[in-house]
Amino acid sequence: MGRHGKPTGLRGGVRGTEWATVRWVGSGVVLHPLGEIVQVAYVVNDVVEGARRWAERFGAGPFFVRHHIPMHDSVHRGRPAPFDHSNACGQWGSIMVELIQDHGTGPSVVRDMYAPGEEGLHHVACFVDDLDAGVAGYVALGYEVAGTGNAYGLTRVCYVDTIAERGHLTELYVPTGRLRDFYAMVAAAAQGWDGSDPVRLRE
Repeated sequence: MGRHGKPTGLRGGVRGTEWATVRWVGSGVVLHPLGEIVQVAYVVNDVVEGARRWAERFGAGPFFVRHHIPMHDSVHRGRPAPFDHSNACGQWGSIMVELIQDHGTGPSVVRDMYAPGEEGLHHVACFVDDLDAGVAGYVALGYEVAGTGNAYGLTRVCYVDTIAERGHLTELYVPTGRLRDFYAMVAAAAQGWDGSDPVRLRE
């Protein structure tokens, strides 16, 4: 267990850089250094208020809010567990920032780090070419899978427990066309943005 009784997610004494893509060569695993992190995410108590605060204080945005994101096949620490959450995504310089609100109190990748009412850094997100191979690479290094799911039934995601070394989880997913389009839309909305209408609801 880590700080404040939080899971460490590291079964061995592995130290090193972050990894994303994996190639299997013979019976061994060859890991390649992680490219650019595409998103940094924070837990907030209210995504709408959080988005307004981030826009006003840090100039991030505009934020696109989706309430109660459909998460199919949600698993936490190897057990089925619902993950009822909302998020707000906006551009923060060259990177996307995601604000997450967990509506539940049961086990989840959010509750692994924060009790209800607490806020803070939660994860960084990385694109991988092959999700299963990317996860296998982390597992081979001794990290544990904290949670998996399928957002909207269209995008498989995996949260790897890297809390012990990095102070946050690491989210992996494959950049499908739909996902890339969303990232591009959020980034484009920030170009020349005058600060008006900082919180925008997504259907």
